[in-house]
Amino acid sequence: MDKRVLEWLKQADYDMDTAEFMAKGGRCFYAVFMCHLATEKALKGLYLHSLQEVPRKHTTLSTC
Repeated sequence: MDKRVLEWLKQADYDMDTAEFMAKGGRCFYAVFMCHLATEKALKGLYLHSLQEVPRKHTTLSTC
């Protein structure tokens, strides 16, 4: 598997571990935020693996 995909998945796993730690400590807002980050990173890894294309970063749309 592509090392970039593995890195996305490794970071997602780390973020989930952090979310679990935060939840056990009663830091629910931050636990949810870490779950959100983990989900984004896992999806980016899946996207890269499936399409062999680097996911785009956040962009702003022009209103013009």
